[in-house]
Amino acid sequence: MSRISELEDYAWGVAESLRGRFGRHEYGNIMLPFTVMRRLDCAFAPHRDKVLAMLAEMPETMTPERRQKRILKETGLRFWNTSKLDFAALRAQEPKHLKDAMVEWISGFSPDVQDILTRRFLVVGWLDRMADKEVLWPVVDRVAQMDLRADGPDALTNMEMGTLFENLIRRFSEASNAVAGEHYTPRDAIGLIVDLLLIDDRDLLTRPGTVRDIYDPTCGTGGMLTVTEERIRALNPGAIIKLYGQELRDESYAICKSDMLVKGHDPAQIALGNTLTADAHEDGRFHYMLSNPPYGVDWKDYERPIREEAGHQGGGRFAAGLPRKSDGQLLFLQHMLSRMRADEVGSRIGIVMNGSPLFSGGAGSGESEIRRWIMENDWLEAIVGLPTQMFYNTGIQTFIWILSNRKPAKRRGIVQLIDASSERFWKPMEKSLGDKRRKLTEDGTDLVVRLFGDMLNGGSEFSEFSKILPTTAFAYRRIQVERPLRPLCANVLATL
Repeated sequence: MSRISELEDYAWGVAESLRGRFGRHEYGNIMLPFTVMRRLDCAFAPHRDKVLAMLAEMPETMTPERRQKRILKETGLRFWNTSKLDFAALRAQEPKHLKDAMVEWISGFSPDVQDILTRRFLVVGWLDRMADKEVLWPVVDRVAQMDLRADGPDALTNMEMGTLFENLIRRFSEASNAVAGEHYTPRDAIGLIVDLLLIDDRDLLTRPGTVRDIYDPTCGTGGMLTVTEERIRALNPGAIIKLYGQELRDESYAICKSDMLVKGHDPAQIALGNTLTADAHEDGRFHYMLSNPPYGVDWKDYERPIREEAGHQGGGRFAAGLPRKSDGQLLFLQHMLSRMRADEVGSRIGIVMNGSPLFSGGAGSGESEIRRWIMENDWLEAIVGLPTQMFYNTGIQTFIWILSNRKPAKRRGIVQLIDASSERFWKPMEKSLGDKRRKLTEDGTDLVVRLFGDMLNGGSEFSEFSKILPTTAFAYRRIQVERPLRPLCANVLATL
């Protein structure tokens, strides 16, 4: 059994100890913030004495921002805690004093962590309920034994920690009949998207002084940001990477923000809110953008601001057209296209969508006008058809769109279609996870990347998987044909 599986089962066992006092639908509300708290505790442990000494020397009038700069410079940490308590000390408390001690410990955290724990996870209220039901100390006792160290030879990497969070969300969501797949994207799908985005940039990314801004407007728990960063660092450990994101759900936002804190990224670059109506990064322009927007989610509840922006004289994000109100996927794509860089480096985009943005809407419809706008600007590089049963919350077929405003010369004026749905690209999972029953193999992923990188077309041994067409091949007109009534036509012919 892998280390992640062991930790997942351990956390689930702690949650199961709540049975009879809390419903299964409440397990995640308790165990997710406790896992976050334990990870922060482990990450802070090697620096605790040094940070406490630094804080003691700082004047009380010093702003949190200035404190953060000092601590970041000395330790690389993006958070701190003024309390002398830690999980080991909390575990040693008398049960009747534990809740107050935990509140004191939480209150000692820097503002970003307090936002995560008290405003997003609402953890103080859960501590009250747990104390009333006499389960707080047993949970703290067992969580304190979880080894979630962020430093050292046996440290849990950020990617491993992200996978643990995602697995826990899935299990707790299934226990409460919630939709786990809305929180995150499977790592095999993310890996393929990132490989496709980076394949033509390897020489650029290995240069000294490389700086890259990465953005996900529907970041969930931050999986796409994490994988992209790690793939770039594998090419260039010294690269300067800045991560940006926005998320609508408090729980996912809290996990993503805590993950950024532990990694040393600026948590202020992860925003809470609706990207379509309250874009938190409207001044940002990014090198790489990735997203797995919600499928078939209507936007009628916030239709007015979107229509106002679409009709703005200056040309808002949605000026190309509006899709039907029952599906906002193309709104997210337009938003990402509006955040492309205008310099010589430009931007590349990878987005996961179902078949609706490909086929819905006839000529002249909002969807068709958006597609025409994309083709006429020559931004679409490729569309990859994935297998069915690839995602946790849907068994339908999905597609990866790769777009760029700096196409290499060999790709200008063309679009590549890659069919990665056959068994050559995937294998059945030993154990299904929700609706996910298939996983891309390494060989399958490598083949898709090769098909794309080498621009393989008809005539090769892989012709059945890859086709290259001019952008004009996707253009069409709608012609209305009126057919005369047959009896009238027969009478006319009879008189001739």
